[in-house]
Amino acid sequence: MTLVQAATRAAFPFTALVGQPLLQRALLLVAIDPRIGGVLVSGPRGTAKSTAARALAALLPHTPVAAPFVTLPLACSLEQLVGTLNVEAVLAEGQLRLAPGLVARAHNGVLYVDEVNLLPDALVDALLDVAASGVNTVERDGISQQHAARFALVGTMNPEEGELRPQLLDRFGLSVALGNPLDPQQRLDILRTRLAFDEDPQALVAAHAAQLAPLAATVVAARAALPSLAWPDAVLQHAAALAVAAGVDGMRADLVMLRAARALAALEGRNAVTSQDVDAVAELALAHRRTLEPSANDRTNDKPNGNANNSGNDSSNNNTGARKDPPPASTPIPEGDWGALPPIPTPTTRVLSTGAWPAKKA
Repeated sequence: MTLVQAATRAAFPFTALVGQPLLQRALLLVAIDPRIGGVLVSGPRGTAKSTAARALAALLPHTPVAAPFVTLPLACSLEQLVGTLNVEAVLAEGQLRLAPGLVARAHNGVLYVDEVNLLPDALVDALLDVAASGVNTVERDGISQQHAARFALVGTMNPEEGELRPQLLDRFGLSVALGNPLDPQQRLDILRTRLAFDEDPQALVAAHAAQLAPLAATVVAARAALPSLAWPDAVLQHAAALAVAAGVDGMRADLVMLRAARALAALEGRNAVTSQDVDAVAELALAHRRTLEPSANDRTNDKPNGNANNSGNDSSNNNTGARKDPPPASTPIPEGDWGALPPIPTPTTRVLSTGAWPAKKA
């Protein structure tokens, strides 16, 4: 294969990904509504993280020129990321010129950040701001200029190489934790598909054309349908309840769940967002933000109001662990040092962790 052929080589078909339904769903949701805030994909080496991101770019709607796929290098500077203003051109030519950055190049495509956990915090912060708003603001010497920067953000990381700070982890809209495929048949399917692609990329793309074309059309239709879909009060209440039960900080998890639920409803061609849509995307939005393990009542929905009706010191249904009432006053206190109190059993509570996303410290 020549260098030219390698540069123009077809992307791996999105529908040919094997054993990654959750990742595919998360990527499609962000493609439909980039304001969700991107997808953070964690997993060991060789689990198709970058392959999936490139496959998404090839799926996106595009003009005769393919949708851009822009990779952010680790050595990138802030000016290279967001761009800069050429103020000197004002003096020389009487007009302000924008030197666009990577976020401008990624407009209407995919911005891929490999090893995002190794980027400087300032870069990650600026990147996530643009991804969530869809607008990039470039400032220099008191002059500012804005431009559209609507792209699907995909960040990948290997947890063995370090974690993101909790503040930055929370800024990613959705998260997916991948693992090594352990099923022999699944590994066999992955090997066959990958070897077929390496041998003849165009042939594999052609074999999946019948699936790719309608999926691309569905993404276009879903994007157009978003503004017509509203969130009923029952859906808002359900998202808020799930966020409270997970012990998340702030309101970002609630908003992400609602936007992702709307994108899912649009993807599936429905004209209303339901609580079931919220349930289907909840773990994508909560896995990297959760600090509390769901209680038994939350899992079984025996009490619709959960712990909302608890008052005073009654903590029998509290997620942080039930504390038994002290013994009645008539119970004799064992002798001991003056001022000693009777022991009160206090059970510990296991904090839920998905493995890749360690539970945040409350």
